[in-house]
Amino acid sequence: MQFDVRNTAGEQSTRTTELSRWIRFTARNIRCYSAVIDNSTIAELLAQEGEAATFPKQKALRRAARRAFLWEVEATDLASTGQALTELIGVGPFIERTILDWIARPPSKIEIPPTRSGFLTLTQARRELAKQPKWLQSIKGDLQMHSTWSDGSGSIAEMAEAAAERHYDYIAITDHSKGLKIAGGIDEKQLAQQAAEIRAVNSGSTSNGTTVLRSVELNLNPQGQGDMDPASLRKLDIVLGCFHSSLRKSEDQTERYLAALQNPDVQILGHPRGRIYNFRLGLTADWKTVFGLAAKLDKAVEIDGYPDRQDLSIDLLRIAKKTGCKISLGTDSHGPSQLRFMEFSAAAALSAGITPKNILNFMPKEKLLAWVDSVRLHG
Repeated sequence: MQFDVRNTAGEQSTRTTELSRWIRFTARNIRCYSAVIDNSTIAELLAQEGEAATFPKQKALRRAARRAFLWEVEATDLASTGQALTELIGVGPFIERTILDWIARPPSKIEIPPTRSGFLTLTQARRELAKQPKWLQSIKGDLQMHSTWSDGSGSIAEMAEAAAERHYDYIAITDHSKGLKIAGGIDEKQLAQQAAEIRAVNSGSTSNGTTVLRSVELNLNPQGQGDMDPASLRKLDIVLGCFHSSLRKSEDQTERYLAALQNPDVQILGHPRGRIYNFRLGLTADWKTVFGLAAKLDKAVEIDGYPDRQDLSIDLLRIAKKTGCKISLGTDSHGPSQLRFMEFSAAAALSAGITPKNILNFMPKEKLLAWVDSVRLHG
């Protein structure tokens, strides 16, 4: 069945009717494929289709591929009920027809390139979390997020309010440091000014019992050195160190990571590999050695739950588990609504078999801060 683009209201109505018939036809022939083509598969097919398409279809396909990771239901399940796939974010009529064709006639074999492999969809994450319903509820805080002080869209008060709705005991505001100007990085003076706002939020009613911890996403150079005065960093509750440059190197980067972990100002190594879905593979290293040093120094490595990052990935987390190093969960939220990305971090940790005793976010606030003091004392 062909669907041409129509311009008049009558022709548009005809098109909508034809599309509805196609959805119903596909729904009747879909159930046997529900285990074959899930949202992860659809995301990959959309990404592959985008590689061959021209603008503007290319943009729509690539966007839909990323957003497939956030669909709250399996597209196949939605289609099997006869509902329009346009209810899913990033899906318009063109994308809907494309997906329905795949559901009706699934490809026999799909090869996923490294830049797109190892990413959980929301439906996969929720299935994993359903195995231990209390797991997500037991998380006491989120240790990476951004505010309007750098490149976030929410104020500190708004982020704290969103965290209170999730019944968190604490959150860490980790705005970018001054070296990352493209992300609105803040300097030492601004960091001190931010402290006054954090004190005001903590003493006000909007946080509703959630403590805002002073932190920063410290920009690290390839030698593991930060871009802020250590005296300013020592005044913070916790420091997250991250690489933001030279992230496409193919040669082994183990020494870079070892240097970063030995930086006395850093307690958490954030989004370690630096990968981004369908954009950048990230760095490689002798991960057993890296995580082993983190364990020796009692420092933590992060699971960044932002859907496009999901870094560390589950395969690397399994290596981290064997070394016994600590794990930090952070959503990398850039707005209040993104705190929900904790589902990705939590599901990855659970899937890799990381136990709560090795995850910072299961610690009460007092124990977390005592851990930071201990790391600083011995660092």
